[in-house]
Amino acid sequence: MEGADHHNPSLGPQSVVGFGDGRQEEVESTSSELLVPTDGLANGNSTSDAASKGPSNRTNKRSALKRKSGPSTDSKAKLKAKRKKSKSTRTPRPNYTIEQGEDMLLIISNVSQSDSVWRPKQKGRKKKIKTLVKKKGQEKIAKNKNKIKRVKPVRRNVIVNTQAEGSDPDHQIEQATVTPSDDGTDRWGQRLPVEVLVNIFQYVVHRDGAVPFLCRVSRVCRLWNDAASSPSLWRSVTMGYCWIEPGKSQLPKTEMRIKDTVSWIAQNRLSQLREFSLCHWKKNVDYVVQVLSESCPQLSSLKLSHCTGVTDRSFQSLASHCKQLDSIDVQNSDVQGEGLVTFFETSGHQIRRILFSHGSKSEKLLTVISKGCCPELRSLAINTNLNTGFSQLPICIPALQMGCPKLQVFSMMNVMPRAKTTRNVPTSTLGFPMLEELCIATSSVSFFTDQDLNSLLHGSPRLRVLDLRGCSRVTPTALSALPCEDLECLFWGLYFNSTSVASSKKGLHLLTQKWSRTLRELDITNHAFSEEDLEITIGNLALGEGVEGLRSLNLSGTKVTSQALRLLIGHAVALDYLNLSSCRYLLRGMKKLYRGQENIRQLLDKLE
Repeated sequence: MEGADHHNPSLGPQSVVGFGDGRQEEVESTSSELLVPTDGLANGNSTSDAASKGPSNRTNKRSALKRKSGPSTDSKAKLKAKRKKSKSTRTPRPNYTIEQGEDMLLIISNVSQSDSVWRPKQKGRKKKIKTLVKKKGQEKIAKNKNKIKRVKPVRRNVIVNTQAEGSDPDHQIEQATVTPSDDGTDRWGQRLPVEVLVNIFQYVVHRDGAVPFLCRVSRVCRLWNDAASSPSLWRSVTMGYCWIEPGKSQLPKTEMRIKDTVSWIAQNRLSQLREFSLCHWKKNVDYVVQVLSESCPQLSSLKLSHCTGVTDRSFQSLASHCKQLDSIDVQNSDVQGEGLVTFFETSGHQIRRILFSHGSKSEKLLTVISKGCCPELRSLAINTNLNTGFSQLPICIPALQMGCPKLQVFSMMNVMPRAKTTRNVPTSTLGFPMLEELCIATSSVSFFTDQDLNSLLHGSPRLRVLDLRGCSRVTPTALSALPCEDLECLFWGLYFNSTSVASSKKGLHLLTQKWSRTLRELDITNHAFSEEDLEITIGNLALGEGVEGLRSLNLSGTKVTSQALRLLIGHAVALDYLNLSSCRYLLRGMKKLYRGQENIRQLLDKLE
């Protein structure tokens, strides 16, 4: 601009209008005058006139060439105008929608709690920020941006209606303390009373267990932490071991963290612990049991499943601290028998339930129990894994009946009792007068006979459940002679290759004739009873007084006929389970398992 003013001094303030179009007029006028000498050169005029004008003409010529080579201000203005036009003006979206109803206008909100409504940017905001930067400096602004204003939480009382309308106003409301969030707004989760949240957690704990659910929800907020810390939620706890990659041992730091975690939970959460289960722990079992026994004096049930390394120290700590312990389950765990024997001798008077697996110390444990160390024992279970095969356990039944007169449940799963004689023990006793459930089941051939059955149950009139699966040597005559009159469940199926074993072929009708009034579940899988005997047996069930209560019937591998089934299904309205697989006297499409009353009714339509 300085070169233009020097070349044409007649240009005055009238030519400069200001910003915008006036600037374009000024540039156009100056550029037209500056281009005159160059046009003259192009037309072939002499250069002597230009040279006579002096050095000022040369500087004007250079500035004109520079302006011509660079982008013109006119093109810049046009680009700015295009950019302004390309930006579309966006109108703010309303927060509601109006819809026409039958007799009214419905105003529906479009904004949810997580939605944000677009608003146009405020004009002049950038200018204010620039002025602040100039006045206060960039460092001060950065510090102010990093500072967050925190509202001090104010505790206030919120009225919560706990009863229906119309009740006594004095007992209608309850005051609950509420703490607003950090941003000053109240949220529904903070208005919820702790008692209600504890009840909600109780349902989840009952279904999924306390661990790890309570450990996770306690990290949500302070209210959930207070609710998850309630001792009533930690009365039944199951701890499973952390997974370790096969072939690798646990690091010492990880092992120390596990110990610290167990110790903290026992001291801060398990003050009202009643039932505790430890599953698949290969190390530190003694440490966990000792910490629990010291911190949980109300412990009543302990279960160690698939654990190893249980020594005498665990049972010594239990005997000295847990005076209310009445249930011990050490099935499928590697336990030192001497420590358990010593525990039964010292604290067996408080034990009501014992479960252990068959091993080298099983006979010694049974001997201690038979001597009367556990007079209050109600349940005794001894088992082995199904893949271990046939195993026998010597047991003196009369001694056990004298030592445990209050026994109600006796189970020997896949373990066959073998008669054993003991000195100073009478051969005839009162039996188990309070026995309700007996299980002598096996997946292989059993040598349990009628005499063994009679020695166990001759004094058990309260028997309700009898499980003799695999006992092919027991006859229907011995079963019908038992003193129990209200048997509800009879499981007598043969789940092995029964062709090489001789089983009873008649007399089944004696059982249904005696227990048709009370029988609810019956299993006679793979028994070789005749067609006539099965027809009489099913007829007794169908025409008996308790046919409406029959729920389960397993006739797999038997000679049942369609005529007998039609009679039974027509009367047993509550029948929910019917197994007819491998029944050779039925049609091909009927030999299968039926679950549910609807499927059984469809079978009845086919039979008719």
